[in-house]
Amino acid sequence: MFADIDADVLVMVDGDDTYDASAAPTLIEHLLNNSLDMVNAARVPSSTDAYRKGHRLGNIILTGIVSMVFGNQITDMLSGYRIFSRRFVKSFPAISNGFEIETELTVHALDLHLPVGEIPVRYKERCEGTSSKLHTYRDGILILRFIVHLIKQEKPLEFFGCVFLLLSLISLAVEIPVIVTFIETGLVPQIPSAVLGVGIGLLASLSLVCGLILETVTQGRNEAKRMHYLSLPPVTPAHNEGTGHRGAANATTGRMLNLRS
Repeated sequence: MFADIDADVLVMVDGDDTYDASAAPTLIEHLLNNSLDMVNAARVPSSTDAYRKGHRLGNIILTGIVSMVFGNQITDMLSGYRIFSRRFVKSFPAISNGFEIETELTVHALDLHLPVGEIPVRYKERCEGTSSKLHTYRDGILILRFIVHLIKQEKPLEFFGCVFLLLSLISLAVEIPVIVTFIETGLVPQIPSAVLGVGIGLLASLSLVCGLILETVTQGRNEAKRMHYLSLPPVTPAHNEGTGHRGAANATTGRMLNLRS
């Protein structure tokens, strides 16, 4: 739908009636008045039943990992209520499936340093007789795996650098007894350990080289995505063209589309 629908401002919201629909005009105005490309609705539970503890803890952990790697601008990464500008949507590749989409949206914005904002929005419990499709552990593992995939794709030097450090430590742990024995006796009786340590050390070096090469490739890919993003016109509030502030919000709200049900 991102590929086929053309609008200045697009609204994505879960269709389970848990998000406050009346907050949409406020979110849109925030995007327009601050020249943002994405506004995230941070969930504020209206009751203890609205937001399960397991979901809340998982959100904190997953959001913390993304914030640590890509930047700390979003406090509720898994929110399903967001406002987008046209050029955000038209520069977004959308390669994920299912509940990973919120993670990809967030990482896309943070990795390209796009202007984003966040506003607290009331979050209520589901209607009686309905149940969530979200499975806490299964979907949490899927999202965590997707985060690792995005780190490898967008931060290859950091990812393979960690692999390099881990393999280097293992290699040293294997090689140190061999080196100590060689210094004391001039012999290398633990030949299997010596070969294993050298092999792991070579793998560590190979990981570092892969990280350096992929970092250059990723930089070029991000530059291409950034240039495509900049080639699209930003959303301009109507009041900059002589109309009133409320007219700006209403004019753009008229072209708003709900993309998620």
